[in-house]
Amino acid sequence: MADISQQIEEIQEILRKTPHHKATNGFIGAMRAKIARLKDKEVETSGKGGGSGGGFTVKKQGDATVVLIGPPSAGKSTLINSITNAESKVAAYAFTTVSVIPGMLKYKEAYIQILDIPGLIEGASIGKGRGREVMSVARGADLLVIMTDVERLDFIKKLVEELEKAGIRINKNKPNVKIEKKIAGGLSVHSNIKQDYDNETVTNIANEFGIKNGEITLKEKLSIDRLVDAFSNRIVYKPSIFVVNKADTKQKKEYSDLLYISAEKRIGIEKFKETIWEYLKLVTVYLVGRDDKPNFDNPTIMKEGDTLLSVAEKIGSEFLEGKTIAKIWGNGAKFPGQEMPLKTKVQDGMQVRFL
Repeated sequence: MADISQQIEEIQEILRKTPHHKATNGFIGAMRAKIARLKDKEVETSGKGGGSGGGFTVKKQGDATVVLIGPPSAGKSTLINSITNAESKVAAYAFTTVSVIPGMLKYKEAYIQILDIPGLIEGASIGKGRGREVMSVARGADLLVIMTDVERLDFIKKLVEELEKAGIRINKNKPNVKIEKKIAGGLSVHSNIKQDYDNETVTNIANEFGIKNGEITLKEKLSIDRLVDAFSNRIVYKPSIFVVNKADTKQKKEYSDLLYISAEKRIGIEKFKETIWEYLKLVTVYLVGRDDKPNFDNPTIMKEGDTLLSVAEKIGSEFLEGKTIAKIWGNGAKFPGQEMPLKTKVQDGMQVRFL
């Protein structure tokens, strides 16, 4: 691991000394790709090593998983205790939480797993304060709650920087790049959008990731860093909300992109739960039996973009067999009991009977 870190630092030093202009784009792209590939290897190595990661493996349960991320003593344990059935030790000193504490939040009809993890400190992305173990939990989340308190608003920027360094992209979309590998024929690069670098730069980056043959299509304008991200196995994209705790303790200027709460006084908690629901993009679908009238007795939780086929598959492969259409009521139906194909997308509150 230390050897990989040393290699990364040596390449970064070369990049710092390299002038940035059109003629050096190909070299810079290849070097950044080399760094990304080494970081991919670093993650793979730490994942296989075992070591001191005890207490950080948590089985995902429920309809979605949310991870609380913040500096030590930001009030994460108080928050998880107030909204779930967790028992996370609370104390007014740093590093109280030394393992992952899971709790389950019941909101609307969904069961949402909330994970309280050890506080992040600067340098977590390179392993400080058990940072790598903590980051591995964050990578598996469906949603991140990035949390600080009113005394340390600047920590939000620091936390985002640490997450980005660890390959976790916050509230960003995946680069719109299609990578089609082939066994021969060399590499061809396509894009209808003018980029700030030539095709050779793209080829150099692909080669660094071991791609020698295939077609690469860039479907949006991308920086070199975003292009490198498209090839890296280490990069994940996570929706995130930013929360400021202990909002009852001092006067402060509120920012519209931050959610202010007091976990101890339960101020803003309902808004916090609602925001989690919205960012997870969950919808509730109600299953109606063959001989039943439309009702709200059998809820199942799906995600925006899921189809009726997704609902049937969730019930089970045996149930799906022979199903081709469904009747729907409520949201999404033009009239009660409308028959729809299984490719129909679900909507929150939809009632469904499979035929």
